[in-house]
Amino acid sequence: MSAKQAVLFVSHGSPTFAVEPGLAGPQLRQLGVALARPSAIVVISPHWMTRGGALISAATQQETIHDFGGFPAELYTLQYPAQGAPALAARVATLLQQAGIATGLDETRGLDHGAWVPLRYLYPDADVPVFQVALPYPLDTHAALALGRALRPLRDEGVLLLASGSLTHNLYEISREAGASGTGDAEAYALAFTHWVRETVQAGDWQRLADYRRLAPEAVRAHPTDEHFLPLLIAAGATEDSEAVQVFDGGVTYGVLAMESYAWGVPAQARPQ
Repeated sequence: MSAKQAVLFVSHGSPTFAVEPGLAGPQLRQLGVALARPSAIVVISPHWMTRGGALISAATQQETIHDFGGFPAELYTLQYPAQGAPALAARVATLLQQAGIATGLDETRGLDHGAWVPLRYLYPDADVPVFQVALPYPLDTHAALALGRALRPLRDEGVLLLASGSLTHNLYEISREAGASGTGDAEAYALAFTHWVRETVQAGDWQRLADYRRLAPEAVRAHPTDEHFLPLLIAAGATEDSEAVQVFDGGVTYGVLAMESYAWGVPAQARPQ
C-alpha cells in the first residue's frame, strides 16, 4: 500500500497572490516538488458555498474561474487548464453521503481562485486531476471538522486534500502601502491571532481550534465572517491523531492578511528552509 497522502491548509490571501509570490509562493513551490505525486487533488475553497449540502464539481475539463473584480488585467488572462476527475467526484459523493452530509454533482463548475491560485505554485503544469467540494452553507466549525473526517479515507487512495482559505481575512483593513511581500509592517492583532492559531494547530487541539471565535485573540477582527477560516477546520478533521504538522510562515501581506500555511503527512525534505 502506498503512503498516506498529504493534507494541506493553504492561505491564498488576495487574488494578486497569483502574480505576487511574496514569501509564501516559493515555499509552496518547494512543497509541491517534495510531495509524493498525488493521483488527484480535492480542493475546498470558501469561494464556492452551496446551500443544502456540499456540491462536488464533476467536470471533465476544469474551467478557470476569475471570480473577482477590480484587480489588475493580468490576473484575468491566467489559466489553470487541469483535468477533472468525474469518477472520483462520484466516489467523494458516496463518502459524504455515508457521513450524513447532503451532496450532489455539478458537471459544469470549474476552479475558483481559491483553488487555482495556490495550485499554480504547488503544481504549475496543471498536470494532476483536480476538482472542488463546495463548503455547505451554513457550516459551523464542528461540522467543518466532520466534513474533513469524511474526506480522510481519500488520503489512503493517493488523493491530496487541499483546504484553501486565509489565516486572517479582514479585507476592510488592507493596507496597500504595506505591500504583498509578506515582510512589511503587520498589524499587531494579525500577528497575535496567527501566533494563537499556530500554537493550537501544533498542539493538535481541534476542539480549542473549533472554539476560536471565543478563545483566540482578536478573532472577530481577524475574521469578520468565518468562511475563510473553516477550511482549516476541514484540514484538521482530515488528519490522523498525533499526526505532526509542518508550518510554512508566509508572513503578512497588505498589513493584515497572514499567509501562514500548514501541512500534514509530507516528507522531511518539504520542511521550510
